[in-house]
Amino acid sequence: MSKIRLSFNKASNNYDNHAFLQKEIAIRLDKKLNTISSKADIILDLGAGTGLLSKQLTKCFLKSKIICIDFSQKSLKYNPSSNKICANANYLPLLNNSIDIITSNLMMQWCPDLNILFSECFRVLKNDGLFLFSTFGPDTLKELKNSWSVVDDKMHVNTFIDMHDIGDQMLLNRFKNPVMEMETWTLTYQTVIDLLHDLKAIGAQTVIKRSKSLTGKNKFQLMIKMYESYKNNGKLPVTYEVIYGHAWK
Repeated sequence: MSKIRLSFNKASNNYDNHAFLQKEIAIRLDKKLNTISSKADIILDLGAGTGLLSKQLTKCFLKSKIICIDFSQKSLKYNPSSNKICANANYLPLLNNSIDIITSNLMMQWCPDLNILFSECFRVLKNDGLFLFSTFGPDTLKELKNSWSVVDDKMHVNTFIDMHDIGDQMLLNRFKNPVMEMETWTLTYQTVIDLLHDLKAIGAQTVIKRSKSLTGKNKFQLMIKMYESYKNNGKLPVTYEVIYGHAWK
């Protein structure tokens, strides 16, 4: 967890310039919230970062108090919200039954144990409170994952949780009526290096650091060669499986 925090801290000053996908999903998540709920006294933006989602929330929920929590203190420096807390999502410094709505944009994939996260969210939500989130599913970065799998059997790309398993874990943590949706995004890049630079620029600890040895460099070049086989019309595809979900306490 400390490595992930360090990575996001390093990326914070230039994060928004590379977070195209994150911005678009934040907008969609905000629209989904507006169709589900029209008012709330207190909204928690969990994993708020630089404020891509909370900026949207402040436009639509003018009378709501929006609390932004993130474990990257430097990311929060770029978040314009007046209510910011640097904290771990698994240990929320909030009272029981104190939040009307929890929103979370592309944060859950960094949580190693969703049961702990869901338990905390359930604790701080008021009765009939709403938890709305987005995260990444198993097909995310599948081209990169497949290209590495030809090189060796090590894990070079994070494992992402299937939306049905997420829904099941919500039910286990007493959430009611979970609704899960999925859509596929395909971004394109000129080179694999461009993709890796973008991932690094948003602090994503998705790709495990490659070895500096000769063997490691050779494997890395072979991975790039394999990825090049996906090229279509001169562009390299990058798949993101985006999961949206919500449930009630």
